[in-house]
Amino acid sequence: MAADIDEQPAGYERLLSTDHAAPIARVAAAVAERRPRHVVFTARGTSDHAALYGTYLTEIRLGLPAGLASPSAITLFGARPDFSDALVVAVSQSGGSPDLTEVLRVARDAGALTLAVTNAPDSPLTQAAELSVDIAAGHERAVAATKTYTAELLALLLLVEGIRAGDGALPAEERHALAALPELAARTLADPTPAQLAPRYRFAAHLVTTGRGYAYPTAREAALKLMETSYLPALAFSGADLLHGPLAMTAPDVPVLAVVGGGPGGRSMVDVLPRLGERRADVVVIGSAEVEAATRLAVPAVDERYAPLLDILPLQRLALALALARGEDPDAPRGLKKVTATM
Repeated sequence: MAADIDEQPAGYERLLSTDHAAPIARVAAAVAERRPRHVVFTARGTSDHAALYGTYLTEIRLGLPAGLASPSAITLFGARPDFSDALVVAVSQSGGSPDLTEVLRVARDAGALTLAVTNAPDSPLTQAAELSVDIAAGHERAVAATKTYTAELLALLLLVEGIRAGDGALPAEERHALAALPELAARTLADPTPAQLAPRYRFAAHLVTTGRGYAYPTAREAALKLMETSYLPALAFSGADLLHGPLAMTAPDVPVLAVVGGGPGGRSMVDVLPRLGERRADVVVIGSAEVEAATRLAVPAVDERYAPLLDILPLQRLALALALARGEDPDAPRGLKKVTATM
């Protein structure tokens, strides 16, 4: 897991290179030419959080309605939604789960433009889709996904911005900003604070993660990483939903990991943090926002769209260090396999 985490800056650089960015640009141009009226994402596990990030990008940057499909509606209940004028995007590291492949097959038969975003370009998912994007993350050693998750995020970012451009070609300013990501990621990973923080949660009974907007997928992915590597029950809430009831469960013995960056999503969390303070919750703030917090995992300031590519890195480090502190094996969590097949 440590090796996979450390490879992410190189993964960003590879995906941003012409060899990999150009094919994504061609796919983006093909999607733009079809002019879909709405976008439906389908995914499982970690990839579901990448897909959630894709919905935010789609609605905010493209102005198109977007949502997450329920594969079981198709695979178990036999539903056949009308996918006319839709872009249906399946996000999967392995491309091997039959339910996602079935969603693409049904969607394509129902008139959708289908797209597979995967680390396995020869997978059944890719074969079922009209278009495909290779996230080019390379072999991932650990069961818990790290570098494939961030590669999915970056691939979706390049795809959506390419669709927005119309011809797939990103503006020079955008390319320049993205080119800084590998170095910023390396700098973020060099911070020893997450490992130093891990013993604090060695005996935690449960934990809460929270964020809003682009940060919400990060909160959900962080919770999953903690659960699958440390077996620590972790609940993820948007900052808004946290105030609608779950706030009552926070207390001094309940750690809260709050993802707070710049932009509207981060600013909205400024109202959440004082409420957590009233509950005397044990809060750690992750992100670039300059907010008052006893403990922070600082991340370089970037455009809010890019922040999920950096904010998750110290949380991956924390999950790894906490698993080791609790005497667990983060490379092979009990009961889990790298490829999970569901229908």
